Amino acid sequence: MLCRQLSFEWGSNEQYAYGWFVPFFAAFLFWRRYEESQKDEGERKKEGSTRESVSGEVDSGSRSGHFFLLTSSLLFLLLPVRLFEVANPDWRPLSWIHALLVVGYSLLVIGYWGGKPALTHFAFPVCFILLAVPWITPIEGPLVRGLMRLVAAVTTEAANLFGIPAQLEGSVIRTANGAVGVSEACSGVRSLQTSLMIGLLFGELKGLTISGRIALVAAALTIALLANFGRAFFLVWIAATQNLAAVERWHDLAGYAILGAVFLGTLAIASSLATKPLEGRASARPGPAEASPSGLRPLISTLRRLPLSFCLLPFAFFLLTESAVSIWYGWHERNFIPTTAWTVQWPENAPGFRELPIAENIRSTLRYDRGCEAVWRMDFSPNDSRALPVSCTMFFFRWEPGSASILRARAHRPDICLPPAGWRLRSDSGVRDYDTGNGITLPFRHFRFVRRAEHEGALFAEAFFCQREDRVPARAPDQFDATAGHTGNWLRDDRVRVVLQGVRNQGQQVMEMVFIAARDVGKAEAEERFAQIVRQVVQRKK
Repeated sequence: MLCRQLSFEWGSNEQYAYGWFVPFFAAFLFWRRYEESQKDEGERKKEGSTRESVSGEVDSGSRSGHFFLLTSSLLFLLLPVRLFEVANPDWRPLSWIHALLVVGYSLLVIGYWGGKPALTHFAFPVCFILLAVPWITPIEGPLVRGLMRLVAAVTTEAANLFGIPAQLEGSVIRTANGAVGVSEACSGVRSLQTSLMIGLLFGELKGLTISGRIALVAAALTIALLANFGRAFFLVWIAATQNLAAVERWHDLAGYAILGAVFLGTLAIASSLATKPLEGRASARPGPAEASPSGLRPLISTLRRLPLSFCLLPFAFFLLTESAVSIWYGWHERNFIPTTAWTVQWPENAPGFRELPIAENIRSTLRYDRGCEAVWRMDFSPNDSRALPVSCTMFFFRWEPGSASILRARAHRPDICLPPAGWRLRSDSGVRDYDTGNGITLPFRHFRFVRRAEHEGALFAEAFFCQREDRVPARAPDQFDATAGHTGNWLRDDRVRVVLQGVRNQGQQVMEMVFIAARDVGKAEAEERFAQIVRQVVQRKK
């Protein structure tokens, strides 16, 4: 269940895509430690009497009672965790609580079965899964922003030093041929997190000392940081000597090159450290080697003596927890009814039509399952005056059931996204129903914006927003409708509210349209033109 929960982040956030490999590495490392514990037969026999005496304590009522109490407490805590996870699968603190509960339960069982030697021996592979848990935002956010500024500043200085004219604007580097942005993906956090996993993995595989592992991890992080500087400099050089289209072609390949450099560099350093004399190294490794010869044969014999109820305990709690969670949400959603399914068909024949890649920060924030952005041109004729060229931008996002919190779709409203970009909200014209011409009527909220900049004329924007759920309450269909104004900001209070109200993501989608012109097109003209576009692009899903 933990891996399934974490997979939401692994699949939607490229930064944590390496997490798919972590469970397999953890299982492999556990198996290696098991093999190591079987090597020294003589030492195992030497400690056999002691281990058997410890194993004999399994039948002690006090020891069994304490074990039952602790394991039951940890398993019982999974109930509220799972209750919140179903409605908030993307809430990172919950993922950490879930992971720590699973790791704590695993270590407790290993310690009970095999005693302290087994606990220390298997602690590292059990805790290895924590590397796949996403960092919480208060830690990740400042680190990402700091690395973005650092990489952009160092790259700009290096470019100018090598004769490439470059100017730094925040985290954007301007060259003669255009601007190269240092986004979250280019900041280095992705490669830093991957290098941390690689460093710890190779340190274990090579059997390094604690100090050797720390040095290896530090080396892996250094390689990742230097490689990111090199990648940013390379892309700026491509932009200055060729064009921005060439930057797009090289962008992903340069990212994969970083991972290759981290992998090969860390492997080389780990091999170098492993060639040093082994004296004193075994006793310093995590999970002391002198404890490992106690082996798992006493542990297995202990397992055979365990009461059947101890073995069935986690399965019973699992069934109880999942049943209770299903009943809770099923009871609240019993009166939900499906809405008409619809999608969009892009006006590919419109003048200047082209699809655009969605910005990295939008993808990382929304975590949608499917998303598209496109732009094209139109001519408006407000008040029967001369034709006014208008730029049209359209977004469409789709979240499948259970893939994210229902609060995610509320994060791309025009009144949330446009003000930080310098747009001032002139008015909120409210909600109006638009007939799509195929038996579907969709409500869109209309916002009006203006932006004035020094040395530039004013720009006017007419924005339309619609968010629709796949299933809604029969008695209050607008209860969670962001179009009607129930936005939420997926902070703690909102996340608690959706759990108490028993609402999980049952599938939803967002359509957003923005007209931008050099003159005010007028509210009526904008709504008339938008009504025409809706009839063209909205299609009933088959």
